[in-house]
Parts: sequence; structure tokens; C-alpha cells
Amino acid sequence: MKMLINVAETVVADALRGMAAAHPELTVDVENRVIVRRDAPVADKVGLVSGGGSGHEPLHGGFVGRGMLSAACPGEVFTSPVPDQMVRAAAAVDSGRGVLFIVKNYTGDVMNFDMAAELAEDEGIQVAKVLVNDDVAVTDSLYTAGRRGTGATLFVEKLAGAAAEEGMPLERVEAIARQVNENSRSFGVALSACSTPAKGSPTFDLPAGQLELGIGIHGEPGRERRAMMTSGEIAEFAVDAILDDMRPTNPVLLLVNGMGATPLLELYGFHAEVTRVLAARDIAVARVLVGNYVTSLDMAGASVTLCQIDEELLRLWDAPVRTPALRWGI
Repeated sequence: MKMLINVAETVVADALRGMAAAHPELTVDVENRVIVRRDAPVADKVGLVSGGGSGHEPLHGGFVGRGMLSAACPGEVFTSPVPDQMVRAAAAVDSGRGVLFIVKNYTGDVMNFDMAAELAEDEGIQVAKVLVNDDVAVTDSLYTAGRRGTGATLFVEKLAGAAAEEGMPLERVEAIARQVNENSRSFGVALSACSTPAKGSPTFDLPAGQLELGIGIHGEPGRERRAMMTSGEIAEFAVDAILDDMRPTNPVLLLVNGMGATPLLELYGFHAEVTRVLAARDIAVARVLVGNYVTSLDMAGASVTLCQIDEELLRLWDAPVRTPALRWGI
């Protein structure tokens, strides 16, 4: 496989050095692998910390900034960060009003964030945790006990981040994050496998002419494998899988997310099909994001995430945000 890297062993450090050079509004600690808002800690504001294995960019480091995360902790590719990273991040962003850990439901992430919360509390930092588990495709997968955390992570980070930016207390920011997760569902499809730098070849075998329905963001097995389908057929399968699990009665936020190697030409066409299916199912869409936000290295494919919202959540979604990967209103 051809990759734009030096050597596999330094790929994360090299990316962090590049991020530091591109975004002076962030403090990027390459050695300790922590990305922090340069103005942190922000007075009288709850800090938000998330993180996970690298390879899902722009999640999480690309969402550090005003209106979203206070800090992010990148691990090795598809590998959880370690508790020391999370404790360092919490200490860097704590203004005395507490810190919320946003954790995708993968076994390593959950275990290490739990350990980090205990260590941070020993240092006098108040910590709350919210688990993101929005994927409807499978449970108890290769990396997970229960449902996987996928596209809804973006919604949780944006909406809880806006609440924290407004000065809401930790308990309220946590409650909003939980509400967003409980009202979000996702479903993903792979057209090709991803290739990790260490392996240098596809992580699983997906024969030509086939696709995997219900994949996670590490290339885990999905719900089933089928012959290639049209964009419209995939949209119907993905939306119906979500609606079988959650039938929104309010308008929704819609994320049509690329898995890393799917061009926008295809993603916008897929979005047209998703919105067609949602309209046919009488689901009102309030806001939309289309693009590569929660990726799986160079995997071709897409995921659909719906989040049922109320007036407060819509207001928080529209609130100003300024991060490397998401910005409006500023």
C-alpha cells in the first residue's frame, strides 16, 4: 500500500507536529499527545475532554476549540489513549467547574477513561463521564461490550460544548450530553476495507462487487455482506435500520459522514438519497452535515447519524463554533 508517511512508528507524532504548525490557536503537546485550546483553562467554564485511537480524523483533535472540546487525547492508530494523557488534559482545562469526559463505547477507551477519572479526582478535579453508544448495527462487537460509539460523538461534542461555552454547570452539561446520545442512532456501510500504517494492507477481505453493511469505525465486521447496491438502496437500508430502533417524533440533525476515502461527489449524491428516504418516512430534517468527520483511515463508505432534537438542542447546534474541522457563527 502507498501511504503519505515516513515510517509507521512515527505517523501519529508526525501528524501532531503538522497539526501544531497548521493551527496556532491550539497547544499541541506532541510528546505527551494532548491537544488543548490555547486559551485553556477558560474561566468559569466546564472543560470537555475526549479522545480515542488515531485514524478517525478530524475526530477528536479537529474538534478542539471554542464551542466544542477543550482538549483531546489521540492514541496510536485504532488504540486507546492512556490514562496519563487524559489526566494531563483534564488538568490543563479545569477552571474549577469540573471536566466532562466524552467516551466512545470501545473497551479500551472505557477502561482508560474510568482510570483517568479516578486519578483526576484524586488530584481534586471534579469529573463526569458520558458514554457514546449510538450504533444500531451490532452489539458486543470485536472492540465493544454493547453498542459502538460512532457518528453521534460529533453531536455530543458540539451540543455539550455549546452548553459549556454558555457557562452551564457540569451537571447540566452532562445531562445534555446524555440526552444527545440517547436520542442519536447511526448506521455505517463499507465499500472497501481500511489499511493501517502498521499493517500496510487491508484490515479485512471485502471481495470486489460486495459491501459490508453495519461496519464500525475500526473496520469491524458488520451486520451482513451483500452484493453491491445502488446509493438509493443503501440509503433505504441504513435509514430503515435506524428507524427500526428509534422513530423520531421531533425534527432531527442529520450527519452523512464519509469513512475517509469516499469523495464528496458520492457523499452529496448519497445525501440526496438519504433525504429522499427520510421525507418518505415523514422525518423532518432541521440541520445537515455532509463530509468526512468520523472516519476510518482510507475506508470507502459512509455512515448516517440521526439525532432527535428539541428547541434547546437546535439553539445549541446553531451556537458559534470555531475548531479546525467545524466552524460557523464566528
